[in-house]
Amino acid sequence: MPDRTRVAVIGAGPAGLLLAHLLDRSGIESIVIDSRTREQIETTIRAGILEQGTVEVLTETGASDRVLTVGQKHEGIELRFAGEGHRIDFTDTVGRAVWLYPQHEVLKDLVAARLAAGQDIRFGVTAQRVDDAETNRPRVIAEDAEGNPVEIEADIVVGADGSRSVAREAVTGTHGGYFREYPFAWFGVLCQAPPSAEELIYSNSPNGFALISQRSPDVQRMYFQCDPHTDTEAYTEEQLWEILQSRVPGTTLTEGPIFQRDVLRFRSFVAHETRRGRVVLVGDAAHTVPPTGAKGMNLAVCDVVLLADALRALLLDRDESLYDAYPEAARQRTWKAQHFSWWMTNMLHLQPDAGDFDRMRQIGELRAVVESRAGSTYLAEAYTGWPIQESIHR
Repeated sequence: MPDRTRVAVIGAGPAGLLLAHLLDRSGIESIVIDSRTREQIETTIRAGILEQGTVEVLTETGASDRVLTVGQKHEGIELRFAGEGHRIDFTDTVGRAVWLYPQHEVLKDLVAARLAAGQDIRFGVTAQRVDDAETNRPRVIAEDAEGNPVEIEADIVVGADGSRSVAREAVTGTHGGYFREYPFAWFGVLCQAPPSAEELIYSNSPNGFALISQRSPDVQRMYFQCDPHTDTEAYTEEQLWEILQSRVPGTTLTEGPIFQRDVLRFRSFVAHETRRGRVVLVGDAAHTVPPTGAKGMNLAVCDVVLLADALRALLLDRDESLYDAYPEAARQRTWKAQHFSWWMTNMLHLQPDAGDFDRMRQIGELRAVVESRAGSTYLAEAYTGWPIQESIHR
């Protein structure tokens, strides 16, 4: 006999765990499964710039308070080009901020909160497919770490299982989605050193893009633009520092031992459909964005807030209107975020075939942003996040 629950959630990432958290506050039970172990979920280091709306959701619902005590509040970023830095002041332009709080720290908070509340989280359970999507009893077909079959029957199945989603096929079939792959990637390093700057530096240089960020008071996270096929061992540590320093002329980086390297490829994706019958997609299962605009996890949170409202109405009040409206409501914000991410990416990175005209035009675009209050305000508004309530009540 299959296990029975109101909502089956595939994926114990930020989207899946936050959805379970919000549903529990309304008295709606759920089962969350993930192919990874708890340790893998909590120790895989990923970036984390949280919009103000995301921080408000986490703190006001009791999902996290560490974001305010451990996370670092940033009230601006620096755009660096032509050898000069230009600060975009978020608080002055839009009265909002962002928090530097890595995704794995968010996951630690969410896992702890859900387990303390008695959440049924099944680690090491791998979803294979979703059946009966268009019935009132969709089923998740899976297996546990020992290879034993697992079947979960629910009123709703939510695919929060990332960019390689199993649930997506049950929703989109062979129709897929809108896709763009960029001709460059980020070479990322983690190093043992105090921050090189108080706020993030986004640098456009003749040698290519670089992002100077932090993870903690004694760990820095840095990226530079590279070919997508770059080997992480292609450079010595000395060469990596030379490349990074050349990408931020006018700034002296604080160097330290590099203990992690990776290459992050750039892709944009939006599924043609995010709901079919009683199966629905959230987060990276529904869309992915380039990291330049820091939108990935924040978009997932916005999806979840919308969907939690919709499922409360559907499962408690038998009102299907918000559930029917969810795809379009989520899609509007998704495409705004896609545009912002694309814009930031193209404004800051060198295209492989760019000529002198393209380079000078790009510098002109950057000047139009930093020398215009309207331009700076648009960047600040999009970077710190459009208020989530705008989507909820649309």
